[in-house]
Amino acid sequence: MSIPGGRRWGIAALAAFAPAAWGTTYITTTELLPADRPLLAAALRALPAGLLLLAVTRRLPRGAWWGKAAALGMLNIGAFFPLIFYGAYHLPGGVAATIGAVSPLLVIAFSAGLLGVRPAPVPLLAGLIGVAGVALLVLRGDAAFSATGVAAMLVATTLMAFAVVLGKRWGRPPGVGLLALTGWQLTAGGIVLAPLALAVEGPPPAMTAGNVAGYAYLGLIGTALAYALWFRGIERLPAASVAFLGLINPIVATLAGLLLLDQTLTAWQLAGLVLVLTGVLLGQRPQRPGRSRTSAGAPAAPAPAAPERAPAPPEPAVAGPGKTAPTGG
Repeated sequence: MSIPGGRRWGIAALAAFAPAAWGTTYITTTELLPADRPLLAAALRALPAGLLLLAVTRRLPRGAWWGKAAALGMLNIGAFFPLIFYGAYHLPGGVAATIGAVSPLLVIAFSAGLLGVRPAPVPLLAGLIGVAGVALLVLRGDAAFSATGVAAMLVATTLMAFAVVLGKRWGRPPGVGLLALTGWQLTAGGIVLAPLALAVEGPPPAMTAGNVAGYAYLGLIGTALAYALWFRGIERLPAASVAFLGLINPIVATLAGLLLLDQTLTAWQLAGLVLVLTGVLLGQRPQRPGRSRTSAGAPAAPAPAAPERAPAPPEPAVAGPGKTAPTGG
């Protein structure tokens, strides 16, 4: 069953809230959070939000979903966040964001193998346009490269893309809402991040009112709400379409820098912004039916034991040239 055009764009608009919210991570981190505590930010973003959703939904995984929820939680949160932070601290922001922009192309590749969706020319073109646009928007000519930083960003971006497609393939169990599924993944990832943050960064510092406000915003708006809407988009739209929405992240981050940090927008950055928006819009074009095991643009057909539907996540947030903060923190 295909989704009508108007409803499809409505679903995409709600899903786009997630990368837009992630685009404010850098400004929130620099202005409100304690300095040099990226893993603490990631842990406090994931674990409290996950536990809150578990308390609200009162649903726990059953059977094979213990393993599936843990796997998705590690891909989306537990492994993704530390790799993103490492890349952010070892690469200029423009380099990290440009590497992250290849995610739609990776999703297209994984969809071919896991979902049976044959690559179409328009999404491939849109992916290349998106990478070029992000590069113009955030990449500086004097950008330095770190081999380990590039490797970390490539692995993180690959994990994110794989999680998008795997979440689409697995879906969610019958009778389980998206908030519960979101809570499972955030809790699983947070359980990994909390001891890692304690071991690497030590005990949390004394919190100011600004710190609390920043963590509350990242946890409630940038995580619980954003991830639920992101997973909803993955459930109802083709995986590649949702991946293209992730390109909104550097746009919002750059605009936040312009508005709040008195940064300027060059002609090349303006051209990059137009290219990114073009890639996002092209990526939302519905594919012709009959290209996969599920109809393009519609939710995956439910299987008797576990209907195909559901989750996965996002990329580094950038605010102006050379500035990056992880999506997850």
